[in-house]
Amino acid sequence: MPITVGELLEMTHLRLSLHSGAGALDRPVLWTHTTDLPEPWRWVAGGELLMTNGMPIPRSASGQEELIRQLEAHGAAALAIAEQMYAPPLTKRLARTSEELGLPVLWIPYPMPFVALSRTVAEATLLEQSQRLIRTERIYQALQQVSPHRSGLNTLTGALSRELGCTVHVCDRATGDAWYPDVTPLPDEVRTAMTEGKGQLRAGVIAVHLDTDRSIFLVDVPTHPDAVLVALPERAEQLDTLLLQHAATVSALALSQARLTIEHDRRTGSELLFQILDAQLAPAAAQRQLRHLGLELDQAVCLAARNDDQPDLVASAYLTLWRSSVRHITVHRGDESLTILPDRTAVEVFVRALGKGGRAGISELIVRADRIIDAAREATWSLDQAAEQGVPVLRYGDTTPLLGPRNTAEARALVDRVLRPVLELPPEQANELLTTLREFLGNGRSWQRTAEALNVHRQTVRYRVRRVEQLTGKHVADTGDLTTLWLALNAL
Repeated sequence: MPITVGELLEMTHLRLSLHSGAGALDRPVLWTHTTDLPEPWRWVAGGELLMTNGMPIPRSASGQEELIRQLEAHGAAALAIAEQMYAPPLTKRLARTSEELGLPVLWIPYPMPFVALSRTVAEATLLEQSQRLIRTERIYQALQQVSPHRSGLNTLTGALSRELGCTVHVCDRATGDAWYPDVTPLPDEVRTAMTEGKGQLRAGVIAVHLDTDRSIFLVDVPTHPDAVLVALPERAEQLDTLLLQHAATVSALALSQARLTIEHDRRTGSELLFQILDAQLAPAAAQRQLRHLGLELDQAVCLAARNDDQPDLVASAYLTLWRSSVRHITVHRGDESLTILPDRTAVEVFVRALGKGGRAGISELIVRADRIIDAAREATWSLDQAAEQGVPVLRYGDTTPLLGPRNTAEARALVDRVLRPVLELPPEQANELLTTLREFLGNGRSWQRTAEALNVHRQTVRYRVRRVEQLTGKHVADTGDLTTLWLALNAL
């Protein structure tokens, strides 16, 4: 057990005397610290006997009261002031605040050296420091058991939780989501407290009070600005801030290992998708490799994405997919991305990751590998239409450009979406149906004039047009469908 303020007062060779705070002499002293800087509470980690020559003590009563309040809030064990040095007269407000908050204020007699007090505390806490060293060593040993794969950090945070005596998470700083997948989400009140960025900074650790009985502690994860270590004690207690810093350092090393693995997987998937889009890989081989990566195409779609306001969100969306255990492959072309996603649920995860200002175009179902190029075209066309119409997400087939396609890619996408069932017929049949449809629309939808132009019976024209309707799902009596068919014919 660490030495208490009262026990230090009882050591006659130190000749300490009490100024105020007699009701809190059982406060433990974990360490000593000396400072003559303004706002000395900024250099307190918790549990220290803060020693000063008096220079940081304000002269005003309000300033002295604020000093005691801040030291108490930051976890100082007591304040010890050197006599006959530079301290101004201590006010009644300082003494009253000291008594109210239970923060003892001591006098160090002149010329008692501060080091004598420090040695006494160090010798008294030698066993505790030894135990802290052992715990620190175990924290770093836990890293040896961590794999860079999906469950790696879960293993590490479990070990850190046992060593620190509290629940430990590593989270995304912006959202509060667990950085690794398959982790129980944090309670809403904890996520809110974390993402709002409030709390008191003490020795590199931010303490955020949830209520009178509980606090959470946040520590930056070195070299990973998007990550934060969150410690959740079961009850109101002060955690060892030094051990928390070590835990954050170990977490940073584990995250670095994980990022290397994630980046390797991303590049592997990107190279595969580039080969497929450039027609360098046969469909059967592409399907085998996609299946090896865990991607089945039955319900898969292609998604094209862009965020002009926050392009970094598009570039980092693959991390969100990884955390959500979503299999995918992605390529980036300029500020846009093309991603193969396994199903509609994965689409929702990706769209959320795009953030405010993001836009996405979604293809029809891919179904088989030889349709990936067409699906990429559909997704890109839908993304352009989403930007044109000012909507965040547009699925292929939900709209037709009012003025027709603007380029070859859009024309191909429109033809593929509308006329593909007709074009998949034997060429002679497809040409016959499309020629009849073109003449029918060009002759003002007159059955008779169309029959005369084609030199066929009127009923033949009706049959062919009805056949087109059956294949495409578009009806010439519907104005919207009629427009779509006309634009698709022109695009063809």
